[in-house]
Amino acid sequence: MDKEYEFNKLTKRLRSGVGKAIHDYNMIENNDIVMVCLSGGKDSYTLLDILMSLQKIAPINFKLIAVNLDQGQPGFPKEILPNYLEQLNVEYKIITEDTYSTVKRVIAEGKTTCGLCSRLRRGILYRVAKEIGATKIALGHHRDDILETLFLNMFYGGKLKGMPPKLISDDGNNIVIRPLAYLAEKEIIKYAEGKNFPIIPCNLCGSQPNLQRQVIKEMLQEWGKRYPGRIATMFRSLQNIVPSHLLDPTKYDFSNLKTSGQADINGDKAFDTE
Repeated sequence: MDKEYEFNKLTKRLRSGVGKAIHDYNMIENNDIVMVCLSGGKDSYTLLDILMSLQKIAPINFKLIAVNLDQGQPGFPKEILPNYLEQLNVEYKIITEDTYSTVKRVIAEGKTTCGLCSRLRRGILYRVAKEIGATKIALGHHRDDILETLFLNMFYGGKLKGMPPKLISDDGNNIVIRPLAYLAEKEIIKYAEGKNFPIIPCNLCGSQPNLQRQVIKEMLQEWGKRYPGRIATMFRSLQNIVPSHLLDPTKYDFSNLKTSGQADINGDKAFDTE
């Protein structure tokens, strides 16, 4: 089939997915100032590109500001993002903070740097959002990231916890949104290749072997190959939660369960010791 035709179909599919996620979770509202966090990777380029296309046809008005955090990584090509953003004619801000040296100094050689790096980056971005008056912070996490986080928390944290498409930040002052929540990573890869985005690799964490997230990613990829459709089904399960069939008594009142024929005349509870 014609490559251009296929790419146009992909573009429509991704834009539709982002539009649906924004609508389902009311991510962007009229007169919002959306700070789009741009790392230089395929996901954040796709995020900015699709938000810009939707901005032109949206029934509401909202502003986009692209923000990149230059973390002081050796050899980081500082000119790529400014040149790209100038061509797009989009408002942008480049923040320079040497978190790279901090992470390398604090984290022992061979240990995972992602945790500290992300905390430092998050704090800086929250501060910048306040400085520029952003009402929303848009991140480029996609469907696969959300599922990977779910399994990471299950396998290593003992929690049934994923990555929400919209949340209040840890500092309580920012609303974080993930407009790519419904998009599959493999389709984002195709889109980024078709758009020929000037990808900037991360040489701080991207080269670390045996990361827990990488192990989970490979597991999910293997499932996806062996059982087509399984990834999409697992993702849908996150939108169809049944607390009564899980085990958390703080989320469902198991202790007061009664059949329709039971009457609690005295208001007593079973095993009440008082």
